[in-house]
Amino acid sequence: MGFGYYLDIGIWLLEFFSEMILYSKSPPETIRIGKTIGSSLQSGDVVALMGELGAGKTQFIKGLAQGVGVGKSIYVSSPSFTLINEYKGEIPFYHIDLYRLEEEKEAEDLGLEEYFHGEGVTAIEWADRIPSLLPGELLRVQIHYIGKQTRSIELVAKGKRYEELLKEFGMRNDLIIFLFRNPQSTLRIR
Repeated sequence: MGFGYYLDIGIWLLEFFSEMILYSKSPPETIRIGKTIGSSLQSGDVVALMGELGAGKTQFIKGLAQGVGVGKSIYVSSPSFTLINEYKGEIPFYHIDLYRLEEEKEAEDLGLEEYFHGEGVTAIEWADRIPSLLPGELLRVQIHYIGKQTRSIELVAKGKRYEELLKEFGMRNDLIIFLFRNPQSTLRIR
């Protein structure tokens, strides 16, 4: 597949879509994908991540943090004893990890709505543990194991803002160049 193929995909993306699936072959690729998406995020955006333990959610979040402008994203990790870490960047970056929650009710007193409607970008690991507390509009990211290092990263836009975000992401030159230079990595859109 040549560059023209990816350009055709990009033009089609301008029309409409609400889902995109990328395939990452390594943790650094997962970080790069997250960084590209993060660079398009704005204050008030919410990214809900789901996937098995060790699937790459934290690597993706490190990339998001880089894209948002967090200077030392190497220090971004899953919160050990607290559920929420706040990072300063060009805009605030809130990393919420709900792995330790046993039931949704435990999250009701965390003040999550303040983060969802706050001045920063909110990334939630294990978001599937609080389905009724999530905002109606968000970017859902589902990461699946495909092989030892390979992961599928499914992006689903919930709401107009996030549909526009995926369109912007799909038209980014760095994504098109990444796919062109890495033919083993693929892009599937719905």
